[in-house]
Amino acid sequence: MKKIQWAAGIIFAFAIMAVLLISSFEIAMYADFGVYEREYEKYDVLSDLDMTMEDTMYVTHEMMAYLRGDREELSVITTVEGKEQDFFNEQDRFHMGEVRDLFIVGLNIRLGAAAIAVLCLIFLVASKADLKRILSRGYQIALIVVGLAVAALGIAVAVDFNAVFVEFHHIFFDNDLWLFDPAEDYMIRMLPEGLFADMVIRIGGLFVVGLVILLILSIVLGRFHKKTVESN
Repeated sequence: MKKIQWAAGIIFAFAIMAVLLISSFEIAMYADFGVYEREYEKYDVLSDLDMTMEDTMYVTHEMMAYLRGDREELSVITTVEGKEQDFFNEQDRFHMGEVRDLFIVGLNIRLGAAAIAVLCLIFLVASKADLKRILSRGYQIALIVVGLAVAALGIAVAVDFNAVFVEFHHIFFDNDLWLFDPAEDYMIRMLPEGLFADMVIRIGGLFVVGLVILLILSIVLGRFHKKTVESN
């Protein structure tokens, strides 16, 4: 029974980390739209598009609503290069449709991971496991695995973000419609590679901070367990 309890504790930790990772994506992308304004200014996006910040942010809000499934079609009429037209073309719509599917899958994974965490916790309580010890050590064991993966990815991104970016698309998309021509496509002008690099750093920062907070909580929980054992 103890082995099953330890397995449940470690699975609980991985599930919580999955929830944290996907939540980091969502927070980074949706919590503060001011970040997009700062990125557009940083990469002089408005000059490349010949658009106002107000129109660019309108397109951004509509695009992000589409990715969450809050609107059915990715079609936004606005003024670009002095003409009122649809900001997005058919290639944009196809690729962003795939991105939306991926994003929604991520949200479903988060829901599933949360359910798994709850079931593991219920099992541990029902089986009268040593909760403080198992949750504390289980998280620290899982953190070693996740920490190594995060460190490896962080090094790869720091060395060659473009290579990681391209490989990501090769893994998650089975076509080359994610390759855009800035001369013909407005969306890629609005979303330069540097913006994606900054967003990855933002997501990674949120995730690492969350992991550290959970580590501190696990250490505190472990000390409570030690004091309980010593007092008995």
